[in-house]
Amino acid sequence: MTDGEHGVDRVVRIGQVGVGYWGKNLLRNFSRLPSAEVVSACDQREAILQSVAAGYAGMQTTSDFDALLQDDSIEAIVVATETPTHAELAEKALLAGKHVFVEKPLAQSVADARRLVELSEERGLVLMVGHLLIYHPAFRYVDALIETGGLGDVYYLYSSRVNLGVIRQKENALESLAPHDLAVSLRFLKRRPVAVAAQGQAYLQPGVEDVAFATVFFEDGRIAHLHTSW
Repeated sequence: MTDGEHGVDRVVRIGQVGVGYWGKNLLRNFSRLPSAEVVSACDQREAILQSVAAGYAGMQTTSDFDALLQDDSIEAIVVATETPTHAELAEKALLAGKHVFVEKPLAQSVADARRLVELSEERGLVLMVGHLLIYHPAFRYVDALIETGGLGDVYYLYSSRVNLGVIRQKENALESLAPHDLAVSLRFLKRRPVAVAAQGQAYLQPGVEDVAFATVFFEDGRIAHLHTSW
């Protein structure tokens, strides 16, 4: 991985499904990586496909997800669709022998998440979730401080992620926002969670909690408390 102008010796060919609210950012970033080439973008909205074709010369566009899976030249799939479709599309991609980057959350049930992890391990494929904050310089700096003892012994974490993003209709505030803070908590504490208690309320629309609180209990008694709301 040291050859060439950018220090890479091969390029991973990628197909992306979902180029909407957040997907357009992923498409831009993957397209800028010297070690990646997004060769095809898939979306159900014709206007978005036209925008992609105009903005990315030579990139194929399609509304048929199966076309990406059947393309043997595509090694990896980026899933950036609506949350309820994440698990299904990621599973199809893994079954087709593709590595998968899926936007958070990975799934909306423990059973679906476990199935995807087990499937990726069985097939020797990469399954990566878009927990972008753990790569942010500020969080990496704090992580290094904790690692070297610069903050002493960290016993508990508290996060408040509120007044952010679009009010969703197909995922609640915990599913939409808490994955960021849970990923950071796991990175900072470097311990395995053993239990979770969560509660939320739906004030803005029936059945979709717009405020939620979760407490994550770790080995040796440390805790992380997460507050999320749109």
